[in-house]
This record gives sequence, structure tokens and C-alpha cells, in this order.
Amino acid sequence: MAVRLAELALPVIGAPMAGGASTPELAAAVNRAGGLGFLAAGYKSAPAMAEQIAAVRKLTDRPYGVNLFVPAPPGDAAAVAAYRERLRPEAERWQVALPEEIAPDRDDWEAKLAALLADPVPVVSYTFGLPGPAQAAALRAAGTLQIGTVTTPEEARAAEAAGMDALCVQGPEAGGHRATHRVADRPGELPLLRLLPAVRAVTTLPLIAAGGLGDGPAIVAALRAGAAAVQLGTALLRTDESGASAAHRAALGELPETVVTRAFTGRPARGLRNPFIDRHGPYAPPAYPEVHHLTAPLRAAATRRGDLRAMHLWAGTAHHLARTGPAEQLVTDLWRAARE
Repeated sequence: MAVRLAELALPVIGAPMAGGASTPELAAAVNRAGGLGFLAAGYKSAPAMAEQIAAVRKLTDRPYGVNLFVPAPPGDAAAVAAYRERLRPEAERWQVALPEEIAPDRDDWEAKLAALLADPVPVVSYTFGLPGPAQAAALRAAGTLQIGTVTTPEEARAAEAAGMDALCVQGPEAGGHRATHRVADRPGELPLLRLLPAVRAVTTLPLIAAGGLGDGPAIVAALRAGAAAVQLGTALLRTDESGASAAHRAALGELPETVVTRAFTGRPARGLRNPFIDRHGPYAPPAYPEVHHLTAPLRAAATRRGDLRAMHLWAGTAHHLARTGPAEQLVTDLWRAARE
């Protein structure tokens, strides 16, 4: 089913939040409100992605999107080894073993692309980079609308040259991973409302605003700054259909500050500040997904304990506005507030 952003009843997109927060039920709920729901294929195998696509198709007959992580070159093995040694006492304290060897991981990229060509979906978006020209052309020929996530005007130029149909402009206020196209890049700090016109100056593609949008006035400001639609992520984390853990939901109202850190995955990501970030963030190397795999046992142990001092708790700067209840109602209410 072909889709155009201008044809959405509500110009609101549910952010693809990898790691379990985005569910087929959440995507369908955003669709019922008149927006565009998304599935997050990051960290999933191609068959697992296909299962979620099948599930969302049973829940909605409206267009939906699937987000892919673009693989990066291997990180610095020596830097990862040094970080392992720094984390080892913490692992011993919690009686977990850190992986001594980390195999190459392309997030099943090739298999996912093959699956999306064999059974096309309405929208595909990319995080951490862009597809190759032949890959983008193949999906375009299959009728899929493609969205490149960008954090700078330079990335926007590259995305347009790669054949993207629209751009998700991610400001520094966004929760979770910054979508820089290179792992080692220092993420920009230009606020979303200034980043949008900076990107508009280099492209005519439709822009989707992402980052720190938690209420009606913020949505209005983003649309006035040049966005054709807005993307909500943290705002949906506490809704009924979210897959976020109970501890993560609770932390959104308990921990007051967010910070960008490489401590958990090696890529810069905004999350609720806690002691783990303070202890290890300055020493984490720009190596992804190696650091992600290295810290996985520690993060799993913290999650089992519900230990907010050591969990990775992705959240944007408007996290204190996230509320509970049905996602469809939340999206409807936010859009109504934006229209008032």
C-alpha cells in the first residue's frame, strides 16, 4: 500500500524504538489515531522482523513502517578490550560473565533487505546510515517509501543523494540513540527547532521532526519550523501498548535528568542519568555494536533486579511529560492540543 506523509489524517509518526518498546500493538494504536505506526527491526533477526510484520498486518489495514539499523565497520578491538577490563569488577560483583570475544554483527542487514524485497512493506526508514544505491533503488521499485534519519545538513544531503523520499530530522533532544551516520561522530547540539531550517536549506524533501516533542506546543513549534510531520518516541513509552519494562516506565517519572552517553552501546544515546553512566560513560569507546554486546550481561542483570542505578533507560528531554493510558488516545490528545 503506497503512502505519502501529506495523506496522513494526523501528521504524527510513532518512533521505532528498538529493544522491545515498539510493538505491533503500539504501531496499530498510532494508526488508529490517524498517524503512522512503526516497527523497530533493530536487534532482531530477519525471521523475527517478519513475525512482527505479520502481527501488525493482522491489527491494522493502514500503512505502517519498519526501521532498519544500517551496519557499521568494526570498532577498535583494543579499545573494546580496555573497556572490558574496566567493566570486569562490576561484572564480578553481579556474578555475570562478560563476552571475551565478540563476533561481527551486521544486524542481519542483508537478510532483512531480502525479506523486505520479497514481501514489501509501505515504509522503510534507516538509522545509523543509508542503504547503498542499488539497495535503495530495489526497494523504490518495490513501491516502498524510504526515510533516512539525519542529524546534520550534511547527512541530509547524503540521504537525498541516496534516493530517500523523506528525512527524519533528529534533534539532540531525542531519547535513545543519536542517528549519526558514523559511529565515531560527535553528535550535533543544534536544537531541533534550529536544525529543521538548517536541513530545509539544503533539501526540498519532506521533513519529519524528532526529539523532545512531548506536548501540543512543542508539536506546533516543530511544524512551524518546517516539518511535515512529527515523530513521538518517549511520549509513547508509558502507554498501554508500549513494550517498555515496568522499571523503565517508573523511571521516567523518578529520575530527573537525561544525558547523552556511549556507556551502554558505544554509540551516543540519550538516557536517564544514573551512576553507571557517571562511572563508565567517559571511558566507553566509539565501538558499536561491540560495546552493546559487551555490556549486555550487565544490562540484563540490572533489568532483572529493576536496578535504576545501572539500567539503560533511554529517554528524551521531555520524558517528564510521558503519561499512561491507551496510545491512540494519547496521540489524539496531543494533536488536539496542538490544534488549539
